[in-house]
Amino acid sequence: MGLKIGGAKSSVKSVVKSIPPWRNRRLWIWGIQVVVLLVVIGLLGYFARNLTNNYAQLGLRFGFNFLQRPAGFAIGDTPIPFERGDSFLWAVCIGVVNTLRVSVLGIVLATLLGTVAGVARLADNWLVRQLAAVYVQVFRNTPLLLQLFFWYGAVFLQLPPPIKATPWGDVWLTNRGLSLPMPAAPGWEWGVSIVTVGLLVVVWRSQIPRRRLWGLSTGLLAVLLIWRWDWQVPQFDEAQEILSGGLQFSPEFATLLFGLTLYTGAFIAEVVRGGIQSVTAGQREAAIALGLSESLALRLIVFPQALRVILPSLTNEYLNLTKNSSLAIAFGFSDLYAIAFTIQNNTGRAVEMLLLIMALYLLFDLGIVTVMNAINRQLLFPGGRG
Repeated sequence: MGLKIGGAKSSVKSVVKSIPPWRNRRLWIWGIQVVVLLVVIGLLGYFARNLTNNYAQLGLRFGFNFLQRPAGFAIGDTPIPFERGDSFLWAVCIGVVNTLRVSVLGIVLATLLGTVAGVARLADNWLVRQLAAVYVQVFRNTPLLLQLFFWYGAVFLQLPPPIKATPWGDVWLTNRGLSLPMPAAPGWEWGVSIVTVGLLVVVWRSQIPRRRLWGLSTGLLAVLLIWRWDWQVPQFDEAQEILSGGLQFSPEFATLLFGLTLYTGAFIAEVVRGGIQSVTAGQREAAIALGLSESLALRLIVFPQALRVILPSLTNEYLNLTKNSSLAIAFGFSDLYAIAFTIQNNTGRAVEMLLLIMALYLLFDLGIVTVMNAINRQLLFPGGRG
C-alpha cells in the first residue's frame, strides 16, 4: 500500500515538472503578485524622490523637527493648559484631546439616542413610531455640514447672553455655550469610587451571581456622586458678565457634539431596528407566552440576539462619527484637523501635517475597531473561546 502511495506521489510530481512555465497557474499567480509589489514600491519611491527634490528646491528638509518650535498662536478651546509659547507638538496634543472628548461623548450619546429611536421605530404606538421615523428620515437624509451650520448659526449663536439667560436649575444654556455642574471629589471619595468601578468590572467578568452585587455597587456609586461628592456649579459673574465654575462647553463644542449625536443617532437607529427585526418573531412570542412582559422580552431575549447583527454595523457608525468630527473646522472648533491646518499654514509643512493627521485618525479608528472586535468576540464566544 505504501509503495502505491509513494508511486502516486512521484507520478504527480513528474506531471507538475513536465508543465511548461507559461502554463503553470501557480507560477503566474506568484509572478503577478511580485510585479504588482514592484510597481507599488516603484511608485512610492518616485513620489518620495519627487517630494525630496521639491523640498530641496525650497531649502527645506522633510521631517517633523519643526514640531518642537513655539506655536505662537492661541487656541480657543483648551481642556488642558496651553500658551502661545508652547510647541506645535503640544498644540497637536490639544487637538487630539478635543477630538477624543467629542468623539467619546458623541459615541455614548449617539448610541443611547439611536437605541431609543430604533426601538421606537418598532413601537406599537402609532405616534411614537411616526415621530421616530421623522427623526431618522430628516437627519439621515440631510448633509451633516448643513446641519452643523444650522445648529451653530440658527440655534446656539441666537441664544441669549448669560446676563439675560434663565438657568434650568444649575444648567445654563447661553450663546457662550453650555454650563453644567461638575463633581469635585475632596479626597477619599476618589478611592471609594475607583474600588466601586473595579467591583463592577469584577462582577461583570466573574461567574458570581451578578444581580445583587451589581445593584449594590451601582447604588454605592450613585450615593457617592449625589450625596458625598462636592459639586462645582456654574456661577454668573455680574461684573464681567461671564459664567465660571462647573463644566463649561463652548458653543462650538456644543454644536459639534449636538450635531454629531443627532446625525449618527439616526443611522444607529436604523442599525438597531434592522438588528431587532433580524431576530425571528417566534422568539418574542415565546417569551411573552412564558409570561414575560414586552419590555423584558425585548431586553432579555430579543436584544441579546440582535446585538450580534448590530455590532458590526455599529462599529462603522462609530468610525464615521470620529472622522466626521473633522468638520469642526467649518465653524472654528479647535479639533485635531483645525489645529493641524493652522500649523500647516504657519510652517508650510503640508505633507508632514497631512501624514500626521492621517496617522492619528487611523490610530483612533484602529482603537475603536479593536474595542468593538473584543466586544463582538465576547458575544460570540462568552466562555473565552476564539
